[in-house]
Amino acid sequence: VYTVVADYGPGLDAEAAFTKAFKAAGGEMVGSVHTPLQNPDFAPFVQRVKDAKPEAVFLFLPAGEQGIAFMKSYKERGLADAGIKLIATGDITDDGVLDAMGDPTLGLVTSFHYSASHNSPENTAFKKAYAEANGTTLRPNFMAAAGYDGMAAIYEALRKTNGSTDGDKIMAALKGMKLSSPRGAIMIDPETRDVVQTVYIRKVEKTGGGLYNMEFDKFPDQKDPGK
Repeated sequence: VYTVVADYGPGLDAEAAFTKAFKAAGGEMVGSVHTPLQNPDFAPFVQRVKDAKPEAVFLFLPAGEQGIAFMKSYKERGLADAGIKLIATGDITDDGVLDAMGDPTLGLVTSFHYSASHNSPENTAFKKAYAEANGTTLRPNFMAAAGYDGMAAIYEALRKTNGSTDGDKIMAALKGMKLSSPRGAIMIDPETRDVVQTVYIRKVEKTGGGLYNMEFDKFPDQKDPGK
Protein backbone atom coordinates (compact mmCIF):
# COMPACT_ATOMS: atom_id res chain seq x y z
CA VAL A 1 0.00 0.00 0.00
CA TYR A 2 1.11 3.56 -0.79
CA THR A 3 -0.06 6.35 1.54
CA VAL A 4 -1.10 9.81 0.36
CA VAL A 5 -1.98 12.17 3.21
CA ALA A 6 -2.24 15.92 3.74
CA ASP A 7 0.81 17.36 5.48
CA TYR A 8 -0.78 18.38 8.79
CA GLY A 9 -1.52 16.81 12.16
CA PRO A 10 -4.65 14.77 11.34
CA GLY A 11 -3.16 13.49 8.08
CA LEU A 12 0.08 12.39 9.72
CA ASP A 13 -1.82 10.79 12.61
CA ALA A 14 -4.04 8.87 10.18
CA GLU A 15 -1.01 7.66 8.24
CA ALA A 16 0.76 6.52 11.41
CA ALA A 17 -2.31 4.66 12.70
CA PHE A 18 -2.99 2.99 9.36
CA THR A 19 0.65 2.01 8.82
CA LYS A 20 0.95 0.51 12.31
CA ALA A 21 -2.23 -1.57 11.98
CA PHE A 22 -1.54 -2.61 8.38
CA LYS A 23 2.00 -3.79 9.13
CA ALA A 24 0.81 -5.62 12.24
CA ALA A 25 -1.61 -7.54 10.01
CA GLY A 26 1.23 -8.54 7.67
CA GLY A 27 0.87 -5.77 5.09
CA GLU A 28 3.72 -4.05 3.29
CA MET A 29 4.10 -0.31 2.74
CA VAL A 30 5.74 0.63 -0.56
CA GLY A 31 5.83 4.42 -0.30
CA SER A 32 4.28 7.59 1.03
CA VAL A 33 3.78 11.21 0.07
CA HIS A 34 2.60 14.23 2.07
CA THR A 35 0.62 16.77 0.07
CA PRO A 36 0.49 20.52 0.87
CA LEU A 37 -2.65 21.94 2.44
CA GLN A 38 -2.75 25.02 0.22
CA ASN A 39 -3.77 24.60 -3.45
CA PRO A 40 -2.26 21.16 -4.02
CA ASP A 41 -1.73 19.91 -7.58
CA PHE A 42 -2.33 16.19 -7.18
CA ALA A 43 -1.24 15.15 -10.67
CA PRO A 44 2.49 14.61 -9.90
CA PHE A 45 1.71 12.85 -6.62
CA VAL A 46 -0.80 10.53 -8.28
CA GLN A 47 1.68 9.77 -11.06
CA ARG A 48 4.29 8.89 -8.43
CA VAL A 49 1.83 6.44 -6.91
CA LYS A 50 1.07 4.89 -10.29
CA ASP A 51 4.77 4.44 -11.06
CA ALA A 52 5.26 2.58 -7.76
CA LYS A 53 2.56 0.04 -8.79
CA PRO A 54 1.07 -0.61 -5.34
CA GLU A 55 -1.98 -2.80 -4.86
CA ALA A 56 -3.80 0.07 -3.14
CA VAL A 57 -3.56 3.67 -1.94
CA PHE A 58 -4.52 4.84 1.54
CA LEU A 59 -5.77 8.42 1.33
CA PHE A 60 -6.40 11.10 3.96
CA LEU A 61 -7.30 14.65 2.93
CA PRO A 62 -9.47 17.41 4.42
CA ALA A 63 -13.13 16.99 3.50
CA GLY A 64 -14.38 19.00 0.54
CA GLU A 65 -12.61 20.39 -2.50
CA GLN A 66 -9.36 18.45 -2.10
CA GLY A 67 -11.18 15.14 -2.35
CA ILE A 68 -12.83 16.27 -5.59
CA ALA A 69 -9.46 17.34 -7.02
CA PHE A 70 -7.76 14.08 -6.03
CA MET A 71 -10.46 11.91 -7.57
CA LYS A 72 -10.14 13.89 -10.80
CA SER A 73 -6.41 13.12 -10.95
CA TYR A 74 -7.03 9.51 -9.90
CA LYS A 75 -9.27 9.08 -12.93
CA GLU A 76 -7.15 11.08 -15.39
CA ARG A 77 -3.94 9.22 -14.48
CA GLY A 78 -5.65 5.86 -14.88
CA LEU A 79 -5.01 4.39 -11.44
CA ALA A 80 -8.31 2.51 -11.40
CA ASP A 81 -7.59 1.10 -14.87
CA ALA A 82 -4.18 0.01 -13.57
CA GLY A 83 -5.89 -1.99 -10.82
CA ILE A 84 -4.76 0.27 -7.98
CA LYS A 85 -7.53 0.29 -5.39
CA LEU A 86 -8.31 3.29 -3.21
CA ILE A 87 -9.08 3.07 0.52
CA ALA A 88 -9.66 6.07 2.73
CA THR A 89 -11.28 7.62 5.74
CA GLY A 90 -14.77 8.96 5.20
CA ASP A 91 -13.64 12.57 4.94
CA ILE A 92 -12.89 11.87 1.27
CA THR A 93 -16.43 10.82 0.40
CA ASP A 94 -18.13 13.51 2.48
CA ASP A 95 -21.87 13.31 1.82
CA GLY A 96 -21.91 17.02 1.04
CA VAL A 97 -19.65 16.67 -2.02
CA LEU A 98 -19.99 13.01 -3.00
CA ASP A 99 -22.28 13.60 -5.98
CA ALA A 100 -19.90 16.29 -7.26
CA MET A 101 -17.04 13.76 -7.20
CA GLY A 102 -18.92 11.59 -9.67
CA ASP A 103 -18.56 8.01 -10.85
CA PRO A 104 -14.79 7.68 -10.17
CA THR A 105 -15.78 7.16 -6.52
CA LEU A 106 -17.93 4.08 -7.26
CA GLY A 107 -16.63 1.13 -5.26
CA LEU A 108 -14.44 3.30 -3.02
CA VAL A 109 -14.25 1.75 0.46
CA THR A 110 -14.00 4.08 3.44
CA SER A 111 -14.35 3.96 7.22
CA PHE A 112 -16.32 6.59 9.09
CA HIS A 113 -18.78 7.24 11.89
CA TYR A 114 -21.65 8.77 9.88
CA SER A 115 -23.32 8.25 6.53
CA ALA A 116 -26.44 9.98 5.28
CA SER A 117 -27.55 6.51 4.17
CA HIS A 118 -27.37 5.10 7.73
CA ASN A 119 -30.56 3.12 8.31
CA SER A 120 -32.12 4.04 11.65
CA PRO A 121 -35.22 5.87 12.91
CA GLU A 122 -33.01 8.57 14.43
CA ASN A 123 -31.24 9.27 11.14
CA THR A 124 -34.50 9.23 9.18
CA ALA A 125 -35.94 11.85 11.53
CA PHE A 126 -32.70 13.86 11.40
CA LYS A 127 -32.65 13.94 7.59
CA LYS A 128 -36.31 14.97 7.49
CA ALA A 129 -35.71 17.87 9.89
CA TYR A 130 -32.53 18.84 8.02
CA ALA A 131 -34.41 18.98 4.71
CA GLU A 132 -37.17 21.08 6.27
CA ALA A 133 -34.58 23.57 7.53
CA ASN A 134 -32.24 23.62 4.52
CA GLY A 135 -34.17 22.35 1.52
CA THR A 136 -33.79 19.06 -0.29
CA THR A 137 -30.69 19.92 -2.33
CA LEU A 138 -28.39 19.66 0.70
CA ARG A 139 -27.52 16.29 2.20
CA PRO A 140 -26.49 16.21 5.89
CA ASN A 141 -22.86 15.22 6.39
CA PHE A 142 -20.75 14.23 9.40
CA MET A 143 -20.36 17.85 10.51
CA ALA A 144 -24.14 18.33 10.57
CA ALA A 145 -24.50 15.14 12.60
CA ALA A 146 -21.79 16.29 15.02
CA GLY A 147 -23.53 19.64 15.49
CA TYR A 148 -26.80 17.84 16.22
CA ASP A 149 -25.10 15.54 18.73
CA GLY A 150 -23.40 18.47 20.45
CA MET A 151 -26.69 20.24 20.99
CA ALA A 152 -28.33 16.99 22.11
CA ALA A 153 -25.59 16.53 24.72
CA ILE A 154 -26.04 20.10 26.00
CA TYR A 155 -29.80 19.62 26.22
CA GLU A 156 -29.46 16.33 28.10
CA ALA A 157 -26.84 17.78 30.47
CA LEU A 158 -29.12 20.71 31.32
CA ARG A 159 -32.02 18.32 31.85
CA LYS A 160 -29.92 16.33 34.32
CA THR A 161 -28.86 19.46 36.22
CA ASN A 162 -32.42 20.87 36.26
CA GLY A 163 -31.26 23.81 34.19
CA SER A 164 -28.16 24.64 36.23
CA THR A 165 -25.22 25.85 34.13
CA ASP A 166 -22.67 25.32 36.90
CA GLY A 167 -19.52 24.03 35.19
CA ASP A 168 -18.81 21.18 37.60
CA LYS A 169 -22.41 19.96 37.45
CA ILE A 170 -22.47 20.10 33.64
CA MET A 171 -19.21 18.15 33.37
CA ALA A 172 -20.47 15.55 35.83
CA ALA A 173 -23.65 15.17 33.78
CA LEU A 174 -21.68 14.70 30.55
CA LYS A 175 -19.40 11.96 31.91
CA GLY A 176 -20.61 8.60 30.65
CA MET A 177 -23.62 10.16 28.90
CA LYS A 178 -25.29 7.88 26.34
CA LEU A 179 -27.25 9.24 23.38
CA SER A 180 -29.18 7.79 20.45
CA SER A 181 -27.59 9.73 17.60
CA PRO A 182 -28.27 9.85 13.84
CA ARG A 183 -24.91 8.04 13.58
CA GLY A 184 -25.97 5.31 16.04
CA ALA A 185 -25.44 4.83 19.76
CA ILE A 186 -22.73 7.07 21.24
CA MET A 187 -21.29 7.62 24.70
CA ILE A 188 -19.04 10.28 26.23
CA ASP A 189 -16.08 8.47 27.76
CA PRO A 190 -15.97 9.44 31.47
CA GLU A 191 -12.16 9.27 31.46
CA THR A 192 -11.20 11.07 28.24
CA ARG A 193 -14.50 12.96 27.70
CA ASP A 194 -14.25 11.93 24.07
CA VAL A 195 -16.95 10.18 22.06
CA VAL A 196 -17.20 6.38 21.94
CA GLN A 197 -18.99 5.37 18.75
CA THR A 198 -19.45 2.82 15.99
CA VAL A 199 -17.11 3.05 13.01
CA TYR A 200 -18.74 1.83 9.81
CA ILE A 201 -17.11 0.34 6.72
CA ARG A 202 -18.83 1.71 3.62
CA LYS A 203 -18.68 1.41 -0.15
CA VAL A 204 -19.77 4.12 -2.59
CA GLU A 205 -22.76 2.93 -4.60
CA LYS A 206 -25.27 4.60 -6.88
CA THR A 207 -28.75 4.37 -5.40
CA GLY A 208 -31.86 6.52 -5.32
CA GLY A 209 -30.56 8.75 -8.10
CA GLY A 210 -27.30 9.64 -6.36
CA LEU A 211 -24.02 8.40 -4.89
CA TYR A 212 -24.10 7.21 -1.30
CA ASN A 213 -21.75 5.62 1.24
CA MET A 214 -23.49 2.29 1.84
CA GLU A 215 -22.54 0.55 5.09
CA PHE A 216 -21.64 -3.15 4.93
CA ASP A 217 -19.69 -3.73 8.15
CA LYS A 218 -19.14 -2.03 11.50
CA PHE A 219 -16.95 -1.90 14.60
CA PRO A 220 -19.00 -0.85 17.65
CA ASP A 221 -17.77 1.05 20.71
CA GLN A 222 -14.61 2.50 19.21
CA LYS A 223 -12.52 4.95 21.23
CA ASP A 224 -10.03 7.44 19.85
CA PRO A 225 -6.87 5.30 19.45
CA GLY A 226 -4.73 8.34 20.22
CA LYS A 227 -6.14 8.75 23.72
